[in-house]
This record gives sequence, structure tokens and C-alpha cells, in this order.
Amino acid sequence: MFDCILIANRGEIACRVIRTCRRLGIRTVAVYSTADADAQHVRLADEAWPIGGPRPAESYLRGDAIIEVALKTGAQAIHPGYGFLSENTDFARACAAAGIAFIGPRPESIDAMGSKAAAKALMSTHAVPLVPGYHGDDQDPARLAIEAANTGFPLMIKAASGGGGKGMRICHDAAGFSDALASAQREAANAFGDTRVILERYVEHPRHIEFQVFGDTHGNLIHLNERECSAQRRYQKVLEETPSPFLDAARRERMGAAAVAAARAVDYVGAGTVEFIVAQDGEFFFMEMNTRLQVEHPVTEETLGLDLVDWQLRVAAGEPLPLAQQDVHAQGHAIEVRLYAEDPEANFLPGSGRLLALNLPTPSRHVRLDGGVIGGDTVTIFYDPMIAKLIVHDRNREQALERLREALSVIDIVGPKSNVGFLERLARHPVVVEGRIDTGYLDRHLEEFLTGDSVAGSTELFAAATAVLLADELAQQGAAADPHSPWASADAWRIGHAGKRVVALMEGDVRHEIDAHGHGGDYTLRSGDAGCTVAGARLTADVLSARFDGQSRRLPLGMLGMRIRVHDEAGRRWNFERAPAFAWAGAQGTTARHLAAPMPGRIVLVRAAVGDVVEEGQELLVMEAMKMELALKAPRAGTIESISAVQGDFVDADAILVRFADPA
Repeated sequence: MFDCILIANRGEIACRVIRTCRRLGIRTVAVYSTADADAQHVRLADEAWPIGGPRPAESYLRGDAIIEVALKTGAQAIHPGYGFLSENTDFARACAAAGIAFIGPRPESIDAMGSKAAAKALMSTHAVPLVPGYHGDDQDPARLAIEAANTGFPLMIKAASGGGGKGMRICHDAAGFSDALASAQREAANAFGDTRVILERYVEHPRHIEFQVFGDTHGNLIHLNERECSAQRRYQKVLEETPSPFLDAARRERMGAAAVAAARAVDYVGAGTVEFIVAQDGEFFFMEMNTRLQVEHPVTEETLGLDLVDWQLRVAAGEPLPLAQQDVHAQGHAIEVRLYAEDPEANFLPGSGRLLALNLPTPSRHVRLDGGVIGGDTVTIFYDPMIAKLIVHDRNREQALERLREALSVIDIVGPKSNVGFLERLARHPVVVEGRIDTGYLDRHLEEFLTGDSVAGSTELFAAATAVLLADELAQQGAAADPHSPWASADAWRIGHAGKRVVALMEGDVRHEIDAHGHGGDYTLRSGDAGCTVAGARLTADVLSARFDGQSRRLPLGMLGMRIRVHDEAGRRWNFERAPAFAWAGAQGTTARHLAAPMPGRIVLVRAAVGDVVEEGQELLVMEAMKMELALKAPRAGTIESISAVQGDFVDADAILVRFADPA
């Protein structure tokens, strides 16, 4: 076994690898960019070295700088994590040339699976089922259009290199093929530096089921069961689980055998994942193989009681696999979701900024958290905005889903917006609960998982106000030097009449004012035309219990600073922010006069010109940020007065891109 390894990655996966190494007594070396000088993986490693600027190309993609640090520190091996250099054959070969073990597959295996087209050609010679389509080298647009017609519509255009949903488009007819092809090629070029694509028949309402495979240098190769990843948005996985609710024993055996055959075709060593598209009738087709550890590997670990990073280290050190296929036995059900700094209500726009507060569930034998940040850390604009992975495990799927809902309900984040509310609705949606979701369901029915402009009901509002009143009374009692002083009383008593307190709460841009009489958990509350009598209110860490107009209720509720989080009985989350009780009303907003960049990025298309008369919601520009294309649309109807960006420009967040003329 190795004495020291370098981790050529950052964030959650770097912290994950460090934990296993610490358990095994292996010294760890971290590398970091200028943006990550105070990051958790830097603090957790035994030593850490700077390797360049904040952008990946200046740091985490600099294989030469990483190998130089490994040689300086005596690291015997490099763990690439996932992303960055994990599937880079040049880097794997450079490690070998420097006498450093690459904790991953052989470069030849990465090469064989790195091109989707080449991989499918190889699979066709090893009896692994494939979706009909075109995987050829001729990338002339006219040839691709002919092959698209031969394949039939609808079809999928996919980048030949890379993955993660980048460079993928669904085309429903020949008329839209040219635009879809150009968009997929642009995104593929930005993400992978390769414009080649493959065409495949689009399987309607497919499921995405993948198999974890593992091989060693002694010729052993097994699978570690499946993970279902059918809950996806724009081809990005949002919920993963094992076992799949769709597979029976016979299907699992057939797919597992195909996964092992695919891995054996490239003489695979280490951890890898063979991904399949599965039709509703159970027919399955090879999609691709990821030659690295997957983000969702913890669900496999939880059901099998294994540490796959431990396995990776042992295999890279030349040891045989710890288990044979017949010794792989799963227990229970595990589910993973990814907590991101992003705004679901704004088309999942990635967020950034300081995590002013971060409250996560307490880890237990049923709840696991793999994270790379803590409260006070900053989510930067330069990398994936993941905050943590939440993994739950229990005896069966029904209980695991309940664990997931319970764990999500206590999460509070102050700072960047997050997707936690979206995940809560996902975990309660019938299509997930019943195990019926397919890979396109979220994109077709996204509105079912968003709150939109809905406002909390009176019960949730009065519950938040009750929590504020109880907290204020407790704080006032704690602050009083003399507990017997009448000034220590928090009941708002006034001579001649019962005192009134005003609680002001902001729900987004909506201001609520609640008049409150009473104290000690017994209140009369009124907001506008709505009123409520609250009796016997008690607030614990995560629950408010009280009688609202005589009806006893128990509501999950948390307070973090000035923020109050309330759940209704359907599991929906409502966030309130405490505001000054008395404030001047601001002027009403005026009609938007400009369109600004929502985040830093590069302009890839300008679809409008000065003088154009446009409609609200019309696409004006397309920008690329965080390897995704974002359509920037007109905030209102009007005439364009000026455009301050051209194709290829890099722009900062909030930069004014388009100005509108004043209405006549």
C-alpha cells in the first residue's frame, strides 16, 4: 500500500479521498488554486501546495504542475477524483513516465471509452446491445443531416467526447436539425475542445441505469450492482438510488453481465461505470462508460458496506479485488441527492457567494454527508457549485425516502440560493415515490417541482411569527440582569390595555406585518383580514408545536439568524426573513430598461440588433458559463437602444448587455 498520495482535485471528492486515506494511515497532499487557498480540502490534507490561478486551466488542469508537486512531496500515487484530469490519457501517461501510480484505469482503456463513437464501435464487436444511430468519422454537416434522416426522428445529438450532459440535444424533426447540431457542437467545443458528435435514435421515456464495475491487474473483473439515475434535468442527475425499483433479478443479471463484458473489452482496471438506456419494455442499450469514480458512488457503498476509494487504492497498489462476484450481497436501499448553490426558480442558475450559515442534518447510521464546504466558506464562480451530497440508507425504499425527506427538512442555508426546496418536492412527488420517473420527466414537467410566485398560507405565516415571538421572549429573559424586574417581562404589558407587538416578515419581495397580543406561547395574531389564536406554543430545535384556533399542529420549523424556515403538511418549504417592524414603503419598481449578465461568462451568440422591436421573453443573446449555454431573454417588450457585447466577448456578472429605449 502507498505511504503518501496526492489528490489532483478539490472540494467534496478531495475531502472524501482524504477521509479514506486518514483511516488507512496514508499521508495526503492537496493542491489548490488561488481561489481555494482557504478551502476545506486544503485544511484537511496533511500538506497542500498552490498550483496556479482560479480558473481550472490555470490550476487543476495543469498536469505538469501537479506532477511537479507529487515529485517534490514524495507522493507515490495520484488520485484524480472525478472531472478535471480524471479521464485524461495524457495525464495518466505523464504520471507513469514520472514513476507515479495513477489511481485509475490504464490510459488505453480511457482512450477506448473516451470517444463515444469509438466505444460504441467496440461494444458492437462484444455483443453489448447498442441504440441504432451514426457513430462515424465523417462530420460534414451534410453527411450528418443524411444520417439523421436515416436514423429517424426523434434523435439525440451527443458530443463524441466528454459527458455530464454537455453537448447533448434532442431533435424532433429535420427542420430543427441544423440549429440543434450547431448548438451541441458549440457546447461540446467549450466543454471538451472537440466538436465531433454522434447521432442516436432517441428512446422515448427511457430510464438511466448504470452498473458499477471494478477490475484489478490480476484479471478479476466484477460488477457491484446497479444505480438508477433516471431523475435528471438537462441530462444532469439529481437523484440516484440502488437498487433500481425497475429491475428484477433476471434483468439485473443480464445487465450486469453486459456491463462486465463492456469493461472486459477494454481490459479494465479500477473503478468504472457502464451506463445503459433502458426502454419501458425492459430492453437496454449501452450508452457510455465513465472511466473513473462516479459522484453517486456512495449509494453503492452504503448498500454493500464497502469503501470504493479503499478498493481504488488497493487495486492501484497491485492488490487483487477483495471480493468475487458471488460474494457481492446488497442490504437495504440507499438514495443520494446533490445539494447545490443554484436557483431553481431562475432556470437553476448557478450561484456563488459566502455561506453565511449552513445547517445540515446530523450524520448517523442512516444519514451520510459528503461535503467540501462548511459555514463561512465561499462558493466560487470558477467551479461546480456543489455544497454537499446527502446520502440516506434504510431497510427498504419506502423507509429510505422517508429518511431523505426528514434529512432535507432540517437543512438551512443563508447566503447563495440553493436547490433544497426543489429536492424536497422531488422526494415527495408521486412519480419518484412510485418509482416511475424517466430521464425526461423533470424537463417536461418542471413546474410541478417549483413554487413559482406562490405565497405561504396563513398557518405557515402565523407559525413563523409565533417562533419569532417565542425567540424574542427567551432572548429578553436571558438578557435581564434581575429576573424579578418588571422590565424583564416579555409580555408587552401597557398601563390600561394589553400590549401589542408587530412582527414584520419578508417572504421574498412580499412584506407581511403581523399584530400580536399575548406572551408565553399564547397569542392572538392578525395579518390583514386573517387572524388566529395560538395556544400552548413550544419551539424545539426543529419543530414548532401549538394549537392554532384549537387545532393541535406539529410543524417542522427552524430559525437561523434572521431567517425562519417553515414546512407545511405537504412538505413544502417556506422561507421568511425578519424585517424591521416599522419601515417606509419603497417606491414601486419601474419597467426594466436593460438586460444584464446573470453571471460571468462568454457571449456565444447575439440574436438581436439595435433598433429591433422585441417581445417579452424573446431570446436576445446566448452566453456560455460554467460549461453551460444560457439563453438571455428580453425582460419586456420594447425597442433595443443599444447592445454592448459581441460574439466572443467575456462579460462580468451584472454587466449591462442590452438597453431598451424608453416607451414612447
